[in-house]
Amino acid sequence: MKTVFLNSSKVNFDGNLDYSPLSKASTLANFHSSSPEEILERVKDHDIVITKEIPLGGDLIRNFPPCVKLICEAGTGYNNIDLVACKEKGITVCNIPGYSTDSVAQLAITLLLSLSSYLTQQQNMIQNNNFNNFTKHLQVPHFELNGKTLGIIGAGTIGQGVIKVARALGMNILTYNRTPKLWDDPRVKSVSLDDLLAGSDLVSLHCPLTPQTKHLIDITKLKLMKPSAYLINTSRGALINETDLITALQENIIAGAGLDVLDPEPPTLDNPLFYMDNVILTPHIGWQTLEARQRLINLLGENIKAFINGTPMNVVK
Repeated sequence: MKTVFLNSSKVNFDGNLDYSPLSKASTLANFHSSSPEEILERVKDHDIVITKEIPLGGDLIRNFPPCVKLICEAGTGYNNIDLVACKEKGITVCNIPGYSTDSVAQLAITLLLSLSSYLTQQQNMIQNNNFNNFTKHLQVPHFELNGKTLGIIGAGTIGQGVIKVARALGMNILTYNRTPKLWDDPRVKSVSLDDLLAGSDLVSLHCPLTPQTKHLIDITKLKLMKPSAYLINTSRGALINETDLITALQENIIAGAGLDVLDPEPPTLDNPLFYMDNVILTPHIGWQTLEARQRLINLLGENIKAFINGTPMNVVK
């Protein structure tokens, strides 16, 4: 079978990835990027299409040639693909869950630690030639995580990875999941979303973006949180109503936020979040470690081989 990767530079932006797992699985055509106008031409004569977050709407998919039998989304989220149109065309869709579990969980913990230590504020003072932290006394507050409560919204593999480290830091955990989980550890509890928001000192989002979870966190939910609480998002930007979050930060409804994802991406450079001392922003780097990206390529190869062998894996519904 023949495979085309429509936008490999989205994954291999540094040129350090080994594509042999893909080329060994099937004949590979590799394009750094593809415009909407180029996609239909490039999928011709190919059985398998790999994309990384390229919007594949229904009108586009319905014009795919009959040879296309599989679309591999090079990542976990697949809300960029019209699944209804794929079903109509008899195209299987698979994703790559779990490839970035460790790196995203690590980033969430990094934001957790940075917020608790007010690292951004301290570094900003140095950048502004303000050395009062060194010559007088500490000018910014900071706090221990031991004994604090962390709320995890979405206790899947990444959420559970964050829980593991947070427990080692001595934190208590509240979780909210679509299907409530039973925990062996008495310091980890399943609660309602409202109870989690009201009872947590820090809240970390780890759920997929679906029509049900879009703007899950809006001004009503933010007002349930403690004024001293922090919000962390390493999942999808649209889980949060960004306008409401900006209001909550400006009006001290919550204390701050650590965000690896925004809505939209990339953000406009006049976004107020860039200019807030109580906000840490990173440019959706959670999945971008070299280890996670190579794991992604390896798993894409496994998906393709399984499909060719008649036993497709990671098929999305």
